[in-house]
Amino acid sequence: MPQFSTSHRVKHSAADMFALVGDVENYPRFVPLCQALKVRGRQTGADGREVLVADMTVAYKVFRETFTSRVTLDRDKLLILVEYLDGPFRRLENTWSFVDAGERACDVGFDISYEFRSATLGALMGAMFDKAFRKFSKAFEARADEVYGGA
Repeated sequence: MPQFSTSHRVKHSAADMFALVGDVENYPRFVPLCQALKVRGRQTGADGREVLVADMTVAYKVFRETFTSRVTLDRDKLLILVEYLDGPFRRLENTWSFVDAGERACDVGFDISYEFRSATLGALMGAMFDKAFRKFSKAFEARADEVYGGA
Protein backbone atom coordinates (compact mmCIF):
# COMPACT_ATOMS: atom_id res chain seq x y z
CA MET A 1 0.00 0.00 0.00
CA PRO A 2 1.48 3.40 -0.97
CA GLN A 3 2.43 5.67 1.88
CA PHE A 4 4.35 8.87 2.38
CA SER A 5 5.67 10.49 5.53
CA THR A 6 7.62 13.70 6.04
CA SER A 7 8.53 16.18 8.73
CA HIS A 8 9.56 19.66 7.70
CA ARG A 9 10.59 22.73 9.71
CA VAL A 10 8.86 25.93 8.64
CA LYS A 11 9.29 29.54 9.75
CA HIS A 12 5.78 29.89 11.14
CA SER A 13 4.25 28.99 14.50
CA ALA A 14 2.55 25.66 15.10
CA ALA A 15 -0.75 27.47 15.79
CA ASP A 16 -0.53 29.37 12.48
CA MET A 17 0.26 26.21 10.51
CA PHE A 18 -2.54 24.30 12.24
CA ALA A 19 -4.99 27.07 11.28
CA LEU A 20 -3.73 27.10 7.70
CA VAL A 21 -4.01 23.31 7.20
CA GLY A 22 -7.37 23.31 9.00
CA ASP A 23 -8.75 25.91 6.57
CA VAL A 24 -9.74 23.22 4.08
CA GLU A 25 -12.11 25.47 2.12
CA ASN A 26 -9.07 27.26 0.66
CA TYR A 27 -7.30 24.10 -0.57
CA PRO A 28 -8.36 24.55 -4.21
CA ARG A 29 -6.33 27.78 -4.25
CA PHE A 30 -2.97 26.11 -3.57
CA VAL A 31 -3.04 22.33 -2.95
CA PRO A 32 -1.67 20.25 -5.84
CA LEU A 33 -4.43 18.32 -7.69
CA CYS A 34 -7.25 19.79 -5.56
CA GLN A 35 -9.82 21.11 -8.00
CA ALA A 36 -12.68 21.63 -5.53
CA LEU A 37 -13.54 21.15 -1.87
CA LYS A 38 -16.98 21.39 -0.28
CA VAL A 39 -17.63 21.10 3.44
CA ARG A 40 -20.87 19.17 4.02
CA GLY A 41 -21.07 19.77 7.74
CA ARG A 42 -19.12 20.99 10.73
CA GLN A 43 -19.58 20.53 14.46
CA THR A 44 -17.62 20.99 17.67
CA GLY A 45 -17.68 18.18 20.21
CA ALA A 46 -17.81 18.46 23.99
CA ASP A 47 -14.04 17.79 24.00
CA GLY A 48 -13.48 20.95 21.91
CA ARG A 49 -12.41 19.09 18.79
CA GLU A 50 -13.95 20.35 15.56
CA VAL A 51 -15.12 17.67 13.15
CA LEU A 52 -16.10 18.31 9.56
CA VAL A 53 -17.10 16.17 6.62
CA ALA A 54 -15.82 17.33 3.26
CA ASP A 55 -15.89 16.30 -0.40
CA MET A 56 -12.61 16.86 -2.20
CA THR A 57 -12.32 16.64 -5.97
CA VAL A 58 -8.87 15.87 -7.33
CA ALA A 59 -8.14 16.24 -11.01
CA TYR A 60 -5.21 15.57 -13.30
CA LYS A 61 -5.52 15.76 -17.08
CA VAL A 62 -8.51 13.52 -17.98
CA PHE A 63 -8.85 12.00 -14.49
CA ARG A 64 -11.27 13.50 -11.99
CA GLU A 65 -12.33 11.81 -8.74
CA THR A 66 -14.26 13.01 -5.69
CA PHE A 67 -13.91 11.48 -2.26
CA THR A 68 -15.43 12.20 1.13
CA SER A 69 -13.47 12.45 4.38
CA ARG A 70 -14.04 13.20 8.03
CA VAL A 71 -11.53 15.78 9.27
CA THR A 72 -10.92 16.09 13.00
CA LEU A 73 -9.21 19.31 14.11
CA ASP A 74 -7.72 18.90 17.59
CA ARG A 75 -6.48 22.40 18.42
CA ASP A 76 -5.31 21.43 21.93
CA LYS A 77 -2.97 18.73 20.58
CA LEU A 78 -2.24 20.56 17.30
CA LEU A 79 -3.23 17.43 15.37
CA ILE A 80 -5.42 16.98 12.30
CA LEU A 81 -6.74 13.52 11.44
CA VAL A 82 -8.31 12.81 8.05
CA GLU A 83 -10.41 9.65 7.81
CA TYR A 84 -11.69 8.37 4.49
CA LEU A 85 -15.45 7.82 4.18
CA ASP A 86 -16.35 7.31 0.49
CA GLY A 87 -14.94 7.47 -3.03
CA PRO A 88 -12.36 5.75 -5.24
CA PHE A 89 -10.14 4.52 -2.40
CA ARG A 90 -10.25 1.30 -0.47
CA ARG A 91 -8.42 3.06 2.31
CA LEU A 92 -6.95 6.51 2.99
CA GLU A 93 -5.52 7.78 6.27
CA ASN A 94 -3.82 11.11 6.73
CA THR A 95 -2.40 12.82 9.83
CA TRP A 96 -0.91 16.27 10.29
CA SER A 97 1.05 17.26 13.42
CA PHE A 98 2.50 20.62 14.42
CA VAL A 99 5.22 21.05 17.07
CA ASP A 100 6.64 24.44 18.05
CA ALA A 101 10.38 24.73 17.43
CA GLY A 102 11.21 28.22 18.66
CA GLU A 103 9.45 31.56 18.63
CA ARG A 104 8.45 31.63 14.94
CA ALA A 105 9.10 28.07 13.76
CA CYS A 106 7.55 24.63 13.96
CA ASP A 107 7.95 21.12 12.68
CA VAL A 108 5.09 20.02 10.44
CA GLY A 109 4.52 16.28 10.20
CA PHE A 110 2.53 14.84 7.30
CA ASP A 111 1.71 11.13 7.06
CA ILE A 112 -0.54 9.50 4.49
CA SER A 113 -1.29 5.97 3.35
CA TYR A 114 -3.81 5.02 0.72
CA GLU A 115 -5.01 2.27 -1.55
CA PHE A 116 -7.30 2.64 -4.56
CA ARG A 117 -10.30 0.31 -4.91
CA SER A 118 -9.37 -0.36 -8.53
CA ALA A 119 -5.92 -1.74 -9.37
CA THR A 120 -6.20 -0.05 -12.77
CA LEU A 121 -6.89 3.35 -11.24
CA GLY A 122 -4.11 2.75 -8.73
CA ALA A 123 -1.66 2.00 -11.54
CA LEU A 124 -2.71 5.09 -13.50
CA MET A 125 -2.95 7.53 -10.59
CA GLY A 126 -0.45 6.11 -8.08
CA ALA A 127 2.74 7.71 -9.40
CA MET A 128 1.01 11.04 -9.90
CA PHE A 129 -0.45 10.97 -6.34
CA ASP A 130 2.98 10.13 -4.92
CA LYS A 131 4.53 13.07 -6.76
CA ALA A 132 1.77 15.41 -5.56
CA PHE A 133 2.14 14.31 -1.91
CA ARG A 134 5.85 15.12 -2.09
CA LYS A 135 4.88 18.68 -3.09
CA PHE A 136 2.31 19.15 -0.30
CA SER A 137 4.68 20.44 2.39
CA LYS A 138 6.13 23.02 0.01
CA ALA A 139 2.64 24.09 -1.11
CA PHE A 140 1.53 24.64 2.49
CA GLU A 141 4.74 26.45 3.39
CA ALA A 142 4.36 28.75 0.36
CA ARG A 143 0.75 29.41 1.35
CA ALA A 144 1.85 30.20 4.94
CA ASP A 145 4.40 32.69 3.59
CA GLU A 146 1.62 34.30 1.55
CA VAL A 147 -0.87 34.44 4.45
CA TYR A 148 1.46 35.17 7.38
CA GLY A 149 4.37 36.81 5.58
CA GLY A 150 7.69 35.27 4.65
CA ALA A 151 10.12 34.91 7.52
